[in-house]
Amino acid sequence: MRKIAASCLFLLLALSLAIGLTGCGEAKPTPADAPKAGQETKQAAPAEKVELTISAAASLTDALKEIQAAYESKNAGIKLNFNFGASGALQQQIEQGAPADVFLSAAAKNMKALVDKQLVDAAQQKNLLVNELVVVVPEGGQAQVGTVVDLAKPEVKHVAIGEPESVPAGGYAKEALTNAKQWDALQPKLVMAKDVRQVLTYVESGNAEAGFVYKTDALTSKKVKIAFNVDPKTYKPVEYPAGIVKATKHTKEAEAFYTYLQSKEATDVFAKYGFTIPAGK
Repeated sequence: MRKIAASCLFLLLALSLAIGLTGCGEAKPTPADAPKAGQETKQAAPAEKVELTISAAASLTDALKEIQAAYESKNAGIKLNFNFGASGALQQQIEQGAPADVFLSAAAKNMKALVDKQLVDAAQQKNLLVNELVVVVPEGGQAQVGTVVDLAKPEVKHVAIGEPESVPAGGYAKEALTNAKQWDALQPKLVMAKDVRQVLTYVESGNAEAGFVYKTDALTSKKVKIAFNVDPKTYKPVEYPAGIVKATKHTKEAEAFYTYLQSKEATDVFAKYGFTIPAGK
């Protein structure tokens, strides 16, 4: 009996030991980067895009919109925000501290003013494009206009031009009319606009029988036609300088876009919209 009892006891001990070993499996190592209990897995946040503000003459709108699409497609980390308007107004905004990284003017005088006030580095600005001044009339207009003198005809009741003090196209128009001895005679007919695109709108809508715009603006509209090219000897060359604003917080990105504007890819787009590229560019 004692031998039987001893055997049973041995079997019980062996069985208990087997069960204990089965329940205590081999511990698995924990990866060093595995999240601990109660902690959530964090994903790396995508890099934020650098936004550049480009203050540009209204006459550059169509060309720059196309350039924007091409540039952003190749530079995923860049977002271009455009501020279009009259060059004089844009100049004043920059002088007053409005955010701007790159400035494209439709007149050299506006860029020079910023260089003189040390808001643009003279070494980081250059003449980019050239344009022409033309007179447009509504596509279905009845007035026969072929020269500056024709603007004095009775059937031409309104002539739209940009405000000469702030809109370069208006300044060129005033200069041309003054040299043609027509400025004073046309005063009762003149309708002032905030920028060259508004001049175009006045003529398109028939609110003006004629208007002074750039050749590039005329080519964007099917509602107007070019009546005549203004004699280039009667006004200063229409130059479009581009420059980097010193106050930019994104110097590297602003310089890259400024350089791109001078590339063949960009100048081909400008040429497509009627701009002329200065010799040697």
